[in-house]
Amino acid sequence: MNPQPPSPAAAEREEATPQALRKQYEAGATVADLVATSGLSYGTVLNRLRGAGTVMRTSWQTRRLREDAQARRNLAARLRTLYDKHGATLTDLAAAGAGTRRAARRLLIEAGGTPRTTRQTLRMRSVADAPARRKLAASLRAKYEAGASVPELAEECHYSVSTVYRLLRLAKTRMRPPHRHGPARRLRQRS
Repeated sequence: MNPQPPSPAAAEREEATPQALRKQYEAGATVADLVATSGLSYGTVLNRLRGAGTVMRTSWQTRRLREDAQARRNLAARLRTLYDKHGATLTDLAAAGAGTRRAARRLLIEAGGTPRTTRQTLRMRSVADAPARRKLAASLRAKYEAGASVPELAEECHYSVSTVYRLLRLAKTRMRPPHRHGPARRLRQRS
């Protein structure tokens, strides 16, 4: 016995599942388009999209998506390059053309990128800044060994005293003994 082909009503019901509606919406269909193709009410389509966890677009985002899909792919690729190779954050990507951090994240994922954690971004930037930090540390060491004090160096380069100490340790500077800036101590007389 041959199986019966699905009835047109069953096919329409499959197209109106929350996941199917979400897939069509994320491919660029509007809510009005989904209402027309599914035969469901506007509110039902919205409820099913939200139930499927769909991130809703604004009308201008839909227009921009429909106007030029190639421009969107180009923007996504450019943002991924900034993110992966230059250590940009989602905030940086939003300023570079994505609009919002959420849109930047979505474009990054569309381009095949993987969002980093904050710790990964900090580590990446730290590695990129290491040569400049070593150069500054060597400069501070030379000034310190020429006789400048740590507070003077801190004031000159607008860093805290603890940061200057950290940079001097990075440059393996031999530290001078601490100075006593208060009044001279009096020795106690033994009676």
